[in-house]
Amino acid sequence: MEAFLKKILVIDDDIQGNQMVCRILKNAGYEVRSAFDGVEGIKLFMKERSDLVITDLFMPEKEGLETIMELRQADKEVRIMAITGGAPNMNMADLLDTAEMFGANALMAKPFHMETFLQRVKELLDV
Repeated sequence: MEAFLKKILVIDDDIQGNQMVCRILKNAGYEVRSAFDGVEGIKLFMKERSDLVITDLFMPEKEGLETIMELRQADKEVRIMAITGGAPNMNMADLLDTAEMFGANALMAKPFHMETFLQRVKELLDV
């Protein structure tokens, strides 16, 4: 294991989904913090920077694209993964293009397989 744990911030308003992602990441050896909306997530990030932020795209208070934009303005180097269950009027390719335009490094559709998710997290952190 590395000399220091990689820090990951999970931002998702779906409580069960948030807890599941945090549990998967903690079991994989990462240091994890979580927030349930973009406002809380930005505050946590500004208090203590993370190596990776995983944020849902559709949330109350401050939605994911706005959150991604603020994170990118605060730290140009932070890795950002957008996660989403999709939107009625957008396909995944459009969501990925939009999330990348706002500063995300990756997009994963929910629900995702744990192995695929962890592999993507590792890839983002190894850059």
